[in-house]
Amino acid sequence: MSLWYAICDALPFEMLSWQFMRNALLAILIMAPLFGLLSTMIVTGRMSFFSDALGHSAFTGIAIGCICGAAMPTLVAVTFSVVFALAFSYVRSRSNQAADTLIGVFSSAAVALGIFVATLGGGSFTKYNSYLIGDILSVTPGEIGLLLAVLAGVIVFWCLHINRLTLTAVHPQLASSRGVPVKRSQALFTVAIAVVVTLSISSVGLLILNSLLVLPSAAARNVTRSLKEYTLVSVGFAYGAGILGLICSYYLGCSAGAAISLLLALVFAVTFALRSLRS
Repeated sequence: MSLWYAICDALPFEMLSWQFMRNALLAILIMAPLFGLLSTMIVTGRMSFFSDALGHSAFTGIAIGCICGAAMPTLVAVTFSVVFALAFSYVRSRSNQAADTLIGVFSSAAVALGIFVATLGGGSFTKYNSYLIGDILSVTPGEIGLLLAVLAGVIVFWCLHINRLTLTAVHPQLASSRGVPVKRSQALFTVAIAVVVTLSISSVGLLILNSLLVLPSAAARNVTRSLKEYTLVSVGFAYGAGILGLICSYYLGCSAGAAISLLLALVFAVTFALRSLRS
């Protein structure tokens, strides 16, 4: 962190004179490629509602961790979310129900369980409000280290499995006929989403987390024609909105997560207009 702080000292920006802004900016620089990369496969595989369900499961895991007195409830939440993701993948592979139906079942169950655990014994729900809204300005160096480790893992996973993931998302039957382990690929991808969602919930907030996993690639899809462009532009949009959203939060005193989400929505609107003009 000392190297990052030295870099911030050399930059002529007032907001970087505060340590919490330095931490927040570094977290944005790490989280942006995570959201940008995962967003492409979430949109391509039509899993946007699943990522929202994972956010609910993450909240439930945090509530369970707090009730059980865990020193780090986020780790309990990660474990719970991974189990939730694997259970969904198992049921999805062995059920003839539509994916959106299964997502609704798992999502509603996770929400109900989270509220039940949080209010068990007359407990107050208000202490969990911070997870609903999020506050990236309170991110700690330890959390940044975890995000960096996850980013490294996601990049390695992406480089090894991008072609399989794309074929599986577009045409699972064709992928299976080509020898691609569809079930394993889908399970690994859902686990990756679960970990990223859970570690980001305290910084971004449950209420708008899903928008950050959908909007970057939804906007990129309007202006790109190849998979490489699609991925790079999605990450670029996530970076641009992340940095500008943090700047807005500093000067306007608003939620950074909300500002980032609104900027991404604006980018989607602009790219959609450009696409409409071309056609």
